[in-house]
Amino acid sequence: MKTLIIGGTRFVGLAMTKYALSLGHDVTVFHRSDNVPPGTESATHVHGDRLTDLHKLTGTVWDLVIDVCAYRPNEVSIVADVLGDSTKKFVFVSTVSVYDDAIGPNCDERAQLTSTEAVSALDVTAVPVMEHYGALKVLCEQETEKRFDNPLIIRPTYVIGPDDYTNRFTAWVAKIASGGMVDAPEPKSASLQYIDVRDLAKFTVDAALDGLSGAFHVATPSGGAAFGDVLATIAETVGGPEAELNWIAVEEALKADEEFPLWAQGESVGMLAMDTSKAIAAGLKVRPLAETVTDIRAQLHA
Repeated sequence: MKTLIIGGTRFVGLAMTKYALSLGHDVTVFHRSDNVPPGTESATHVHGDRLTDLHKLTGTVWDLVIDVCAYRPNEVSIVADVLGDSTKKFVFVSTVSVYDDAIGPNCDERAQLTSTEAVSALDVTAVPVMEHYGALKVLCEQETEKRFDNPLIIRPTYVIGPDDYTNRFTAWVAKIASGGMVDAPEPKSASLQYIDVRDLAKFTVDAALDGLSGAFHVATPSGGAAFGDVLATIAETVGGPEAELNWIAVEEALKADEEFPLWAQGESVGMLAMDTSKAIAAGLKVRPLAETVTDIRAQLHA
């Protein structure tokens, strides 16, 4: 199985590279990094910029192409222009940020997407990605569906686990593991949906091999967990000496000179409580949160 992973050296892409290698795939990783991450030495590493150097990948028929780092629709277009005819199965890793902010909890993959009207009026090759993140990903999905036959589109929520350079979930593990009083913002009941990066990688590759197509929410648990339960699990798993969660009011948290990763400023956001039944029926398996927390802690102390 000839597998190409575009952007396969960090976090999500790295997990997918490792999993594909574990299955015995002939993996090529296209990236800009000068480093070969441990565990990927047996892959073929091709260095280049996705906007100018994809020609380095021509001449091969790819059984599977996974794109984990396209943020603008023109980036998908270039892949289709250069590799479309030689790609049997294309996977685009998207996000639940494609949904309209007003959606409620337990929505499936048919929920209302965010509008692309404003960003489409701009130069999408140059607009700041984070200012238009959701709309740009919608445009990427639309380009994917237009340019590739039966593509698979993966929409994860917050991705957590080892090698997480974003340090969002990891920051909570490190803080609680150090012990003492840890401020935590209310409400405890706010939705917080997540997926271990290794479970995301396994589902994505397996689903592609099974010939699945269309969009899938890849997250756990179905409908969303609660922020308070997630922090409590961290505390129970790795809590340091006299570790204690000090729950503070939303107003106090907003005024605090402190960042609270993964907190939606007191709101329970629908896109962090998505219906994942479609992915579960297709084979998604999720590990206990305590296992993820333990592995993160081990990596922090390695």
